[in-house]
Amino acid sequence: MDENDRMILSILEENCKISEQTLADMTNLSCEEVISRIKTLEEDGIIKNYVACIDWEKAGNGIVAAIIELKVSPEKDYGYDKIAEKISKFRQVKSLRLVSGAYDLEILVTGRDIHEIARFVSGQIAPLENVKETGTILIMKTYKENGQLYFEKKPVERLPYSF
Repeated sequence: MDENDRMILSILEENCKISEQTLADMTNLSCEEVISRIKTLEEDGIIKNYVACIDWEKAGNGIVAAIIELKVSPEKDYGYDKIAEKISKFRQVKSLRLVSGAYDLEILVTGRDIHEIARFVSGQIAPLENVKETGTILIMKTYKENGQLYFEKKPVERLPYSF
């Protein structure tokens, strides 16, 4: 991993649909070298996946999202990994992180409505053996995700003036 790899990763993180030729031009590498480096980054598991950042509100899909905070008891010899592995298997879980602060784990979940999320937390997450406490934060609006702005900038209108 060198500076060229980091530059490729940074550009791909911002726009994973960029052409190899444009990426080569931006990094001053040959197209073949860019393709080879990306393949190696994929094989090494550094590039995990390519995803689209979708504004579901604009798409007219009534998806609701929430952050679920969990206090959990870490397992001997496994720490938080085993409980995180169990939680990550639920289809509603979009991201899962070990965090510092009052809670141990933070989960981003989605559902058709708040009731579906509430049923998921009370029926699937809270009963897990190592979960001691949950806290749910409803996401009311997303302004930026994965570096992508979710609101459109309106052109600045010049105010007329006279002397």
